[in-house]
Amino acid sequence: MALKILVSCANGAGTSMMMKLRTEKAVKDLGLQVQTIHHCSISEGKSAAMQYDIVLCPLNFVEMFEAAIKKGIKVIGIKNVLSDKEIKEKLVEAGFQG
Repeated sequence: MALKILVSCANGAGTSMMMKLRTEKAVKDLGLQVQTIHHCSISEGKSAAMQYDIVLCPLNFVEMFEAAIKKGIKVIGIKNVLSDKEIKEKLVEAGFQG
């Protein structure tokens, strides 16, 4: 099954784009099958999260995705959003490996 991943930050511009690039590297390193990786703002992400398998966001925004968490979506908070190593570790911790 190919994963759909949402990467979300405050404004959906610079930080989420950088997180998307780091996520692309992490999933490639892990050998995960990915259908799409979309980046956006937190406000867009909150309403779109239900359409994804995984949501990645800065640690301080995790609670904004409470509805998605309740529906079983994996919401992963990242401390260092520019660390593909941390993103990879968090994906493995959440049970995503190739």
